[in-house]
Amino acid sequence: MKYSKVFIESFGYELAPNIITTRDIEKKLAPFFETIGFGAGLIEGLTGIKQRRFWDEDHTLATHAATAAQKALDEADMTSDQIDTLVFCGVGQDGFEPATSCAVAHHLKLLEHAQVYDVKNACLGMLTGMVQVANQIELGQIRAGLVVSCETARQIVESTIKEINAAADIEFYKEAVATLTGGAGAAAVLLTDGSIGHPKTPKHQFIGGILKNAIEHHGLCSWGFEQKGMPTHSKVVMRTQAQGVLEHGLTLVKKTFEIFKRDFHLLPDQPDKFIGHQVGSLHHKKFYDALNVDMAKDFCTYPFLGNMGSVALPATAAIADERGFLKPGDLVAFIGVGSGLNCAVLGVKW
Repeated sequence: MKYSKVFIESFGYELAPNIITTRDIEKKLAPFFETIGFGAGLIEGLTGIKQRRFWDEDHTLATHAATAAQKALDEADMTSDQIDTLVFCGVGQDGFEPATSCAVAHHLKLLEHAQVYDVKNACLGMLTGMVQVANQIELGQIRAGLVVSCETARQIVESTIKEINAAADIEFYKEAVATLTGGAGAAAVLLTDGSIGHPKTPKHQFIGGILKNAIEHHGLCSWGFEQKGMPTHSKVVMRTQAQGVLEHGLTLVKKTFEIFKRDFHLLPDQPDKFIGHQVGSLHHKKFYDALNVDMAKDFCTYPFLGNMGSVALPATAAIADERGFLKPGDLVAFIGVGSGLNCAVLGVKW
């Protein structure tokens, strides 16, 4: 999967307004900790996450995704009538129907020729959306497309806290604790064929990437109804076999990364920088140890933003760029593993 005329024109992101510290969450888990004899600081010590953000209780994902998209358009000095495709890629959606992308497109006032649809691929949703739009650009079908997402975590985190306190069981806690890393945010990536946008805006060439799966492990992480299928009476829950996800994810990412290095003829010291999906400190260290990569090449946001699902990686790339971590000429790897299991390694020349 290689591209010759696809560019990241700009990023946009929006951070949720309510800062929730890990200590705030641990205070709510006091009944559980008292029962099993654990002290405060356990979750922060395990994950390295000091805080995350939540949206207000009354909000829509489409509104925040549209805000991030407008920021990307403004950054590129482009207008919504230049957008040929808009893809919403969140784990969460504003409803089963219509596609959340329709509301985002309406907020932005996209023209009727634009293709508007949703893509879902767990935490890799926005990377999958980038591939979809890049394919259209490379084939000459469109000139510009927006990949957007917004994730929320308040509902599932608060629900999980109640479940952990009620269960008062260490084994249940192990399956539920990963949920408590969740954060909220919105992001947008504007892709073009390089012929439009502000002439002075730096364009980052999307050179392509490698996608691999290990779908035999799709049952390791789930977020949905407690009962299978679409039951009429069932609460929404999230369960993660974190150790299994980590172990099988590391095997998958090592395989995918080796193919990426081979197929794109990378030098021994490349990629120059990495932007990985943000999960937590243990995952991050194991991830780069497995790849034999110096963590100084990585930029992380999980300590203060937590795991924002599909938004995490592109928002981190935008922040890394703002802070001067990504330099012109860098070969940057966007890399992550999502529930399913799916893996993506995408290359961008900054």
